[in-house]
Formats: sequence, C-alpha cells, structure tokens
Amino acid sequence: MLVDSIRLSLFAFLFFGKMTNRMLRGALLSAFLILFSLEGLQAQRYASKETEKFDYLMYFLTNNYVDSVDTHALTEDGFRAILKKLDPHSIYLTREELKEMDEPLVGNFDGVGIQFNILDDTIVVVNTIVGGPSEKLGILAGDKIVRIGDEVMTNMKIKNKDVMTRLRGPRGTVVKVGIYRKGIKDLLDFTITRDKIPLTSIDATYMADQETGYVKLSRFSATSGQEFVEALNKLKAMGMKNLILDLAGNGGGYLQTAIDICDQALPDKSLVVYTQGKAANSRVDYHSTSKGMFEKGKLIVLIDEGSASASEIVSGAVQDLDRGIVIGRRSFGKGLVQNSFPFPDGSAMRLTTARYYTPSGRCIQKPYSEGVDDYYNDLNERYKHGEFTNKDSIHFSDSLKYYTIGKRLVYGGGGIMPDIFIPLDTSENSKYLNDVYRNGIFNKFTLKYVDQHRAELNTLYPEFKSFATKFVVNDQMLNEFFETADAEGIKRNEEEIKRSTMFIRRQLKAIIANQLWGTNEYYQVVNENNPMLKEAMRQMKSDSFKKMKLSY
Repeated sequence: MLVDSIRLSLFAFLFFGKMTNRMLRGALLSAFLILFSLEGLQAQRYASKETEKFDYLMYFLTNNYVDSVDTHALTEDGFRAILKKLDPHSIYLTREELKEMDEPLVGNFDGVGIQFNILDDTIVVVNTIVGGPSEKLGILAGDKIVRIGDEVMTNMKIKNKDVMTRLRGPRGTVVKVGIYRKGIKDLLDFTITRDKIPLTSIDATYMADQETGYVKLSRFSATSGQEFVEALNKLKAMGMKNLILDLAGNGGGYLQTAIDICDQALPDKSLVVYTQGKAANSRVDYHSTSKGMFEKGKLIVLIDEGSASASEIVSGAVQDLDRGIVIGRRSFGKGLVQNSFPFPDGSAMRLTTARYYTPSGRCIQKPYSEGVDDYYNDLNERYKHGEFTNKDSIHFSDSLKYYTIGKRLVYGGGGIMPDIFIPLDTSENSKYLNDVYRNGIFNKFTLKYVDQHRAELNTLYPEFKSFATKFVVNDQMLNEFFETADAEGIKRNEEEIKRSTMFIRRQLKAIIANQLWGTNEYYQVVNENNPMLKEAMRQMKSDSFKKMKLSY
C-alpha cells in the first residue's frame, strides 16, 4: 500500500505539476522508476503491466475527465467485458448476484416456508413446506396473504421478488402476516418466526412399475447426494430392482455432487470424470468408492438439450463405463470448470480453470470460438437444423469417435449423445398453447379452480391414487379455461385448440395435483405421456442390456 501511495503521488507530481528544476525532475523520475521496479515484490496484486495500465486509466478518469465518474460502475462493467472475451462461463458477480446464484445450490435458505403464486395482485399460498414454520402455525394451501407487517399487499403490482424480499430474512427473526381464509370473515393474524427452509433438488420419487423406480433430479445441489440416498432407500423399500434417473432439463451444479450420485451406481475405484487445466500435469481424476447402494440393477439415464455440466458428468460416466443406457437427445455441452475468486467487497469472479472429460476421454464442452452470442444460440440452431426431431440430422466426424470400456462406439464434440434417440414431440404444440403458457393462464385458472373446489376435491380424492385414476378435466372445465384465456385477450384458434387439447387437459390435471399434493404427484401425471420415460420402460423389459453387454 505504501509503494502504491508513493507511486501515485510521484506520478501526479511528474505529469501534472509545474516543475522547473530539471535536476529535481530527474531525481523524482528516477525515484518513480525505482518504485516501479518494486512491482515484482507485489506480484500477488499486480500480475502484469497490463494491470498497471488499468490502474492508470482509472486514475486519469478520476482526476482528469471533465465530468464526475462512477468508477465503481466502470470497474464492474470492465470486469464483465473482459471475462466475456474469455469463454461463455467466466463471469463477474456482485455480492447480491453471487448470493442469488448460490442459493439454489446451497440447499436451504432462511424464510417462512411457503410456496406461493400471485393471482390478481393477491399472494396465494400454493403449499406449505413440510416441517417449516408456516405449516407448524397452521397456514394452509389456498390462504391469501393480504398484509405483511404493516404493509397491505393487495391491489398493487407486486412481483414474486417483492414477496420473497419481505418474507425471507435471518433465522430467528419475526414477520407478521394477515391472511384471508375462505369461509372466515375476519383476517387471521400470524406471527411467523423465520427458520432454515430446505430446498430439495429431487422433484419426484416413485415406482414406475413393480420393479422400476423413478427419480427426477432438477439440480446438483449441496444436499442432492443425501437426497438421492434417501430416495434409493425409499424405492428399495418399495421393491425397486431397476432405476430410471431423469436428468432432462437439469442444468447441473456441484462437481462433488455429481461424483456422489455416480458413486451410488458405479463399482469401486471407477473413473467418474477427470479435469484438465492449462499445465500438462494439472489433470485431476475423480473415482467412485465402495459405498454404492445401487451397483446392481438396470440403470437408465434420461437427458435432453437442457441437461448440462454435472448432468453430463453422470450420463457420460454411465455410458462410458457401460453401466446403463442413456436415452433422450444430445445434451447441452457445458464442460468448463469454474473456480470462484472473491473480492474484498463480497463480489466474486467465476473463472474457468479446467475442462471436464468423461472416462473415455471425451471433452464435454462444445466449441465456443465464435463468441458468446453464437454459443448460447446453439440450441436454436440445433432446432432449426432438425436435430431435436431427427437423429439423422446429427453428423460426427471420425475424429470424434471414442469407445466405452466394452468397446461400444460413442461420440465426442461436446455434450453427451444418447444411446437411444427420442425426438422432441411437437405434435400437440401450437401458437395458442404457447400464448396461454406465456401469459400464465394455466396457473391463474388452476389457482382459482382449486380455491373454489378445494373442499370438494379433498373429499372426492383423499389420496393421490384415487385422483390419478378418477379425476378428469371435463369439457365444462376446459371451456372455463378457454374463457379465462379470453379474458386475458388471447384469441381463440379452433384448429390450434384442437391440436393442443389433450396436452391442455393433462397439464391442468398435473398442476392441480401439484397444488393438492406436490411436485412428486405433478410428475406422475405428466409422465403418463413422456416419450423418453415410455422408451425407458420398454428398454427395461427388453434384452438391450444383454445385447449391449452392460453391467447390471
């Protein structure tokens, strides 16, 4: 710090002072150059002369620019611009952005423990989190939060973020809410003491048939490994012999969690993944251990274009080690390893330091030489070229050929190409369907419907099994849905409605199941028409595992 202060003082005096004594100027210039030679002693702060140049730039701007300068904003913008030039995943994050990004992966947050939605500018409790403070106080699904603290929360353009800001807070702190409950005239006042609220990463765990368990993993968080163990225990108790692990749409998360998930299914000392950085000796191998709970039994992994990073580590290892079958569509192709480098103000830089490689040596990362914009537009290009609907549209060069431990051919080039391709089903899609989705009509309609019929639904369907087999979205209910869309200005198109009607019926039933029970039941309804899951179930009953010489 002392060298920095002297250096800047001399710099200012030499270049901005009005000195007439040549000898003094020469002496000061010599001192100035000597101080610059001390940069080697401060290598941990200034890595090169380019970083010095950045210091000078900020100094000139601060002291000489005609207007006042927000150097903080300029610095942050500069960081973002520099990192964008490197690769698509090296990023700068403010303290707030860092917290927001990390929260889903940490596995918990401090709050009141409700799932909510906003309907007609009113906060509606969709569900309470089991064991959370709201459930313990008796807050119910369908309750409407009309006041938080002294602030009335109706008749205002409130957003989800506004609600979370008011309800979340440090564990042990208190928030008062006023709730309207149907059938009760006066508002109900609740004083909620905030607590740790678990964020689960497994959305569904159930038996797809008498021998096959199904697990839907949405992200690889800090708690996912333990959640997966608990799911396996639950399914084994129900008679599971085979497993379908659904990673479709799973954008990834922690490397260690991916290894922990693999560890449950792979034999001891199997190479799961390795990373390779800049230096030749920087390779790091990650192996499984002997603690696996599901090392025997048929295993199928589902992936699609939204499966990335940790999802690709798991599916790549399962494929390369001939442990199971990968079904779906080519994954995203995110195989860059980031390490976090914190700054004193709480912000941080996520800097790419290595690449992921599958056991066969495939680099998971897809090319990004054309820039960040083209990189993130890659999925649109894949769709345009027909990759989502036609396997024959995907071509690999001979240089991208790799082989599993059983000598099966697999391909590199970024992402994981599944063993069995399932095209994207667009037969029920339409512009009308996209419009009602984009305008939130499904949630608006089901929130009102469940609110109006909750008692009736609970009486008719006391458990999900009866709901799954007996509940039907009838024509009257469907027409009410269309009327809700009409009221929001969405024009009817009878041809498009006819095309999408079956999908709309299933989705309405699934969302109602979610509001009555949870995501586990939502996926049980949705998966009745899931092409990837249907194919997985067919493969479980076929002799493909023997033909492919897989370990099961």
